[in-house]
Amino acid sequence: MTDNDNAIPVEEVNHEIRDYEDTENENVSSAFPFDEEMRTVFNDPVNFNVKHPLFNAWTLWFDNPGKKANTASWSQNLKELITFDSVEEFWGVYNNVAKAIDLSPGSNYHLFKRGIKPMWEDPVNELGGKWVIQFPRNKTGEDINTLWLYTMLACIGEGFDYADEVCGAVVSVRKIFYRISLWTRTSNNREICETLGRQLKQTLGLTSVQQLEFQPHSDSIKSGNHNKEHFFV
Repeated sequence: MTDNDNAIPVEEVNHEIRDYEDTENENVSSAFPFDEEMRTVFNDPVNFNVKHPLFNAWTLWFDNPGKKANTASWSQNLKELITFDSVEEFWGVYNNVAKAIDLSPGSNYHLFKRGIKPMWEDPVNELGGKWVIQFPRNKTGEDINTLWLYTMLACIGEGFDYADEVCGAVVSVRKIFYRISLWTRTSNNREICETLGRQLKQTLGLTSVQQLEFQPHSDSIKSGNHNKEHFFV
């Protein structure tokens, strides 16, 4: 038997290709009629009909526990606001919630991958840590809105080399300062931690004299082993 004996007739192949193309064209037409103009959120923020999916879904949380909150009351005060999984939904959320500068002192926004709670006790967070930097309120002003926006965009856009190691980010509003934190899964891999820290520093456009500090969550938890080694970038 020769190879030609097993060959599929050219006419049959061409027929199958035409059938496949016809089917695909029907699917595209039914999913998005060609007589309807494609509108993205960037050229029509209200009536857009195209979405760009994110690699991960993200949940925005909020809390303002007050000065004397303990762990239990803080957890009860933590509010899950919304989960989104597309670029368009992100901008819809961002444009309709209060900006960081407008939050009252003691407030926090938490943006975390869906399924991860913004607390040390979450299994994904418990062995990790966070990169932290503070900005004086009297010198930062509305720039905190931009800094927080750039942090969120770097997270949802998977802009870090070790994006899988990123759990989420937090912006905290206090009486005399703002604080931005990037939470990670690990705290004992210096290469991963420092790479994330350097990239966050670049994302925020910080100067060489502005330092970020890496704080393992174990240092914030009263029980268990404590890792006293902190990283700086």
